[in-house]
Amino acid sequence: MLEIEVKARADHLPVKEQLSVMGAVFVGVQHHCDTYFNAPDRDFAKTDEALRIRSVDGRSVMTYKGKKLDTLSKTREEFETPVDGGITRNILLALGFYESGIVKKTREVYRFENMTICLDRVEGLGEFMEVEIGAESDIEGHREQIFSFLANFEIGEEDSIRTSYLEMGLEEI
Repeated sequence: MLEIEVKARADHLPVKEQLSVMGAVFVGVQHHCDTYFNAPDRDFAKTDEALRIRSVDGRSVMTYKGKKLDTLSKTREEFETPVDGGITRNILLALGFYESGIVKKTREVYRFENMTICLDRVEGLGEFMEVEIGAESDIEGHREQIFSFLANFEIGEEDSIRTSYLEMGLEEI
């Protein structure tokens, strides 16, 4: 599955007002704690990959994200599976993986047409908006759809952030 995603900084109050006007459906609020890991044999920061365990309200999912597939968005191949977070962490550590960072955020989720809109408040970094579409193909078409949607919020291609929250947090240190 491809995750076609665009992220930008956004003040949540006017975004929520516009989402309401457009008829977006509020799904709920989630509290995420993402623990990122690095491999013993390669540096994921250099290979443009990510491996994390995300804990959301008591449930955990392990996610592998491959290299970004274009220069305008965060589109990449993604694989996810539910896991026991503590056991999976211990397995990864026993195999020589090591923790590279933790990102904590509060996420408000909305749906509009085939898009998932996430308003993220990330500890130490501020407010962001992510818009994503899960698809098997047509990266360009879906990316254009996302940027067309983001134009409603005066967000353009030049505002797209391809850096992960983890990378942004490490840059702040």
